[in-house]
Amino acid sequence: MGAMTIDILTIFPDMFIGPFDFSMVNRAKDLGKVKITIHNLRQWTLDSYKTVDDHPYGGGPGMIMRVDVIDRALQKVKSKTENRKLKTILLSAKGIPFTQKKAQQYSKLNHLILICGHYEGIDQRVADHLADEEISIGPYVLTGGELPTMVIVDTVVRLLPGVVGDPQSLTEESHSQPRYLEYPQYTRPETYQGWKVPKTLLSGHHAAILKWRREHAGKI
Repeated sequence: MGAMTIDILTIFPDMFIGPFDFSMVNRAKDLGKVKITIHNLRQWTLDSYKTVDDHPYGGGPGMIMRVDVIDRALQKVKSKTENRKLKTILLSAKGIPFTQKKAQQYSKLNHLILICGHYEGIDQRVADHLADEEISIGPYVLTGGELPTMVIVDTVVRLLPGVVGDPQSLTEESHSQPRYLEYPQYTRPETYQGWKVPKTLLSGHHAAILKWRREHAGKI
């Protein structure tokens, strides 16, 4: 598998300056494991005001992002790829919950397109006809889909082969298996403020340590 391609459609591209330049995402870019491109949706508008939204039919508060602008953006982005393992994801407060299992599925793709919703909502035809999935990162409302997109990219990219130094750590971390949370971990100093590291972890007895970790691993 070559480098994963991630395209992000947003009206606030500057929000992504910085978050992808550190930690595992930056490492993945340096290793050639992922190519991330941020697209400003306003470049696919047709008027001089670069309008990406309009009033909702039937009345109501706020503005709704337009389906035609997003469709033109998707057509352009998709025209540059021949990858068949592609998914288009709409970030939305009413989407299905994002999980570690979903991140693992996305990490197997060649190409991921993420649409950042904004304003009071997004034309329903985007979810119905243009996106493969509508995803939420939690039961709360954010200003837009930019922060959820950052969460998804970080979660997916660290799962790409070769990004994390020790692959075993991916299988032993929280949420890597259904209803599994990682066991408690400790490091130096051995005693701090009277708080001590469990004796079993200091024993050097690998079987006993493994048993202790299994017994103390959190369960959801």
